[in-house]
Amino acid sequence: MGKNIAVVLAAGTGSRMKAGVAKQFLELAGKPLIYYALKAVEDSKIIHECILVTGEDDMQRMQQEIVGKYGFHKVTAIIPGGSERCFSVANAMRWINAIKQGASETKDIVFIHDGARPFLTEEILERTLQAAKEYGACVAAMPSKDTVKLMDENGFAKETPDRKTVWTVQTPQTFDRKLIVEAYRKFEQDIESEAKPGRGMVTDDASVVERYTDVKVKLVEGAYTNIKVTTPEDLVIAEAFLMKE
Repeated sequence: MGKNIAVVLAAGTGSRMKAGVAKQFLELAGKPLIYYALKAVEDSKIIHECILVTGEDDMQRMQQEIVGKYGFHKVTAIIPGGSERCFSVANAMRWINAIKQGASETKDIVFIHDGARPFLTEEILERTLQAAKEYGACVAAMPSKDTVKLMDENGFAKETPDRKTVWTVQTPQTFDRKLIVEAYRKFEQDIESEAKPGRGMVTDDASVVERYTDVKVKLVEGAYTNIKVTTPEDLVIAEAFLMKE
């Protein structure tokens, strides 16, 4: 029997928030921002356990002020993140690989979710679970509401993709465990290779699968409310969403 494992990322410094405090601890409607993603995982009927990735200096605070205080029992490990998102996920994949030694035959699914996305729903989790089981790799995403232009090296528009083919990517990004662990193993090998300096840098997990495997990533409907809180303006929008609930 396989397990569904959530990896919640909360290791960012939140520099664009300009708040003087790590973004995950910012207050949103009376609770820390990270509370909402963890609450969705805790309440989910399909998630079995959660690995929380945070800044090394914040691990004790995260345990005391978040996990312990709010009773998030599905959090089985709090591990340190890296200097970039991709390194934080790589740390989590190594952790999962270590705890899953000897369980190579189990069909586990890994959900990787940004802790700064407070509006994760059970419906999104279920949709990505089914797609990951069927295709091996999927991401929550939504059709772009805006026309998108690609820029050349001089700052001029060089191409306008058909808006019908443009989707904005969200999280969770959900994968077969063995697939995503192996993809990140190759990613770390690439980073360490002196012959390919910097080649491995990526901004999302789907890119790692696209680069290091031959598996296609399925786009699965997320939600327009599934925003990432990155700037002070996002915090205002998130508060407005909560008021409507």
